[in-house]
Amino acid sequence: MAEMSQELGRKDIKTLLIKQAVPASIGILFMSVNILVDTIFVGQWIGSLAIAAVTVVLPITFLISSLGMAIGIGGSSVLSRALGAGNKQKAQITFAHQILMTLVLSSVFVLFGIFFSNEMLLLFGAQGVIVAPAKEFFFPIIVSVPFLALSMMGNAVIRAEGKAKFSMYAMIIPAFVNILLDILFIKVWNMGMFGAALATAISYFTCFAFIVWFFIYKSELRLKWHHFKYHFSIAKEITSLSFVTFSRQGVVGILAIILNHTLYTYGGEHSVVVYGIVSRMLMFALFPVLGITQGFLPIAGYNYGAKNHKRVKETIFVSIKYGAVLATVIFLVILAFTDQIVSVFTHDPLVLAETPTALRWVFAASPIIAIQLIGSAYFQAAGKARKALFLTLSKQGFFLIPLVLILPHFFGIFGVWIAFPISDVLSTTITYCFLNKEIKTELITT
Repeated sequence: MAEMSQELGRKDIKTLLIKQAVPASIGILFMSVNILVDTIFVGQWIGSLAIAAVTVVLPITFLISSLGMAIGIGGSSVLSRALGAGNKQKAQITFAHQILMTLVLSSVFVLFGIFFSNEMLLLFGAQGVIVAPAKEFFFPIIVSVPFLALSMMGNAVIRAEGKAKFSMYAMIIPAFVNILLDILFIKVWNMGMFGAALATAISYFTCFAFIVWFFIYKSELRLKWHHFKYHFSIAKEITSLSFVTFSRQGVVGILAIILNHTLYTYGGEHSVVVYGIVSRMLMFALFPVLGITQGFLPIAGYNYGAKNHKRVKETIFVSIKYGAVLATVIFLVILAFTDQIVSVFTHDPLVLAETPTALRWVFAASPIIAIQLIGSAYFQAAGKARKALFLTLSKQGFFLIPLVLILPHFFGIFGVWIAFPISDVLSTTITYCFLNKEIKTELITT
């Protein structure tokens, strides 16, 4: 294989991780800023209910588009290990399968979403006065989801090739486009929720256009028509590993449904707005830790495929250390500037009163989350789908969802917020036990 991917097996781990994680972090930062600024714009220029509408609609679109992310991450685990083993042919066939699977599945789910839009919006928490702005935001967004799904898939393959800078560009470009169009469509032309949705939809297409350009002119994976011939074994391997990521996103979707309904029941529309702000901050503030996790995957996958267990272990330890330090710094910043952060989003007094407490509690266990993220990512990079699936589902599926259903009965809306750090601690403990056993029994070095 080309020298770019072979570097994953030769260069210093810390240098490699920085080289992979920094562009990934910057890309995630711009993607998060994109969503964050979008939320600020609709909150300040349209109203706090617009934030509630976005909070209802985006989980639907992200759930469908996460098919692409799942196929991208799962297939890229196969692809990275193929590159590590020197099997370029398998890597190319894997990529071809990823393209077809993403296109077909995302299109089918989008059609389902269009035909059953009212039911979908109600299911995800569009109630009362939230319904009208949610419908206005939904339709322009949903038709653009296949472009987003293909972009997510392609971005994971770019990272698997070791070309993290191009992955970063793919996330920066649509962020700039969306922010610029938000200003034009919402502020200048007063197009309201439809304008916000249209700006987002166009930004998804620009990301897709850049991904296509990369694979035509810059990629090492030059595809021919014969690569698209169906191979059951490769499709099965992609599916088993993709199921890990999609299951996680599916559980996130179920969590969004339960959270939105619980928040509306115990706190009304303004509590849905509060979670909209908190969830955007979760995505935005933790971008360096998520970047390290993305940078970790191709390094660990390549070296696992090359049976270089020493480098895999070093990658795990370095990634967790860097991630923990960054997460701790982020937590301290959140504690110090909570009120100032919240005031950027809205002037609604009810939201301003409740959000600081929610934000502090939701971030309370963030210093330890690197263990959970890197631990579950290792099993996916190593192709161990069952363990990766179990650990991936542990936080939201096994702990957070039950706690969100139970604790509000005793503590009201406060029970929702304390459910987050409790689930973080429990899932991190389980992940640590699995990872420690794996290091001692499977990653044996001589």
